[in-house]
Amino acid sequence: MISSDDLAFLPLKVNRTGPSGKRTFDSNGKRRLIEACLRPGVSVSGMALKAGINANQLRKWIRARQHIELPAGMEAVEPAPSAFIPVVQIESAPPQAPTRHVVAPPLPQPVPPARLTVRLPNGVTVELACGGHDAALVTAMIAALGAQ
Repeated sequence: MISSDDLAFLPLKVNRTGPSGKRTFDSNGKRRLIEACLRPGVSVSGMALKAGINANQLRKWIRARQHIELPAGMEAVEPAPSAFIPVVQIESAPPQAPTRHVVAPPLPQPVPPARLTVRLPNGVTVELACGGHDAALVTAMIAALGAQ
């Protein structure tokens, strides 16, 4: 955690402003700002606002500082690890047809065959063997025999 005493040097002191508007900052304040930004959990953008400089400029200073060797007695502070997880795209094999599990419909329960026997007045016997699906045929036969 950075205390307000640690940030007493902010905003950064401008030593010189060139004809093009380029500012030159106090080197000691710049060094302290970069060190403060290297602490875990510190927002570089927030520190840039407090220092009165552009956040992109501060990031450039930090990158440049990390590429040079630190003076004796100073230790490098690793930035806090990113909270983001990288996304990796994996090339896959061509899509395969989905496996289908075919469930056979339940088999119909066999209907016991029915037997219809009719004796006609003239002595003729008519036997009709039929299943449950022949209901229309049986009805027609009974109607026909009754008409006789």
